[in-house]
Amino acid sequence: MQTSAKGTAALELEEGVVLRAYRDVVGVWTIGAGLTAASGVVRPQAGMVITKAEATALLQEALTAKYEPAVRREMPDARQSEFDAGVSFHFNTGAIARASWVPEWRKKSPPAAIRARMALWNKGGGRVLPGLVARREREATMLLGGIYRGAALPAPISGSYARWGLALSGAEITAVCDGLRKLGYDPGGEADAVLLTVAKAFQRDNGLTVDGIIGRATLSALQRALDARTKAVAPALATAAAVPAATTGIADQITDLPWAGDASLLGLGLWGVTLAFRYRDVIAASINHPLPRLAALLRSF
Repeated sequence: MQTSAKGTAALELEEGVVLRAYRDVVGVWTIGAGLTAASGVVRPQAGMVITKAEATALLQEALTAKYEPAVRREMPDARQSEFDAGVSFHFNTGAIARASWVPEWRKKSPPAAIRARMALWNKGGGRVLPGLVARREREATMLLGGIYRGAALPAPISGSYARWGLALSGAEITAVCDGLRKLGYDPGGEADAVLLTVAKAFQRDNGLTVDGIIGRATLSALQRALDARTKAVAPALATAAAVPAATTGIADQITDLPWAGDASLLGLGLWGVTLAFRYRDVIAASINHPLPRLAALLRSF
């Protein structure tokens, strides 16, 4: 059995399809429905652009090679909708072989028991994530009821507002707006919307497709920028180090610190260089207006 066209479409809705290569939240080049070089079917790199048809073909190739065999092995005799649900779960977690809901499904346990076991897979970084809670619910509905429920996207309030490219909870939308505000992009006065001009400005500064659609690539760039800011102000206390000017622009703070000696300075310097290289795309966004060529060069690495 292979993933059906409906199953593939549902998975693309869950993952979000990005046709221009972007860095995910940990800095790995990604394209299509969350495909990295680890997929074995594509090697995303700066500037790479694919079509929607190519994105779907690459996803199907990755599913055939890396995900469907495990689901067939763990879910023998699955109906098509059950198989598609298993593939969606495994693509997201890589855990079809150890997920406790799978033995329950094989034993034909009551649907409520299976649904409850699947719902346990709702955490990222040790925290319950609303997006994963909703995804597990959709996958359980596909598994148990054969219903392919597409992720309903919030419509723009008006032509002046950006469109959401993924189904987000109210809390997640609020977090996006707060994140943009922290980075100096005022999302506007509406609680659940981002001005189109603001979304496009953020995308332009970060070398993304400037379409006003807040999808996977835009959210990844936003998270990376916020992560860079957090790490820039919270270095290891063991060296009594402050934030490196390379990423924060507050070199004046460094002169007031009680350094333990040259070793601390060297440690801070190395830490700063490492951080700056890891978040070079974030630095590129900050210099995009005055130095667009240098910004493009930093993004290309």
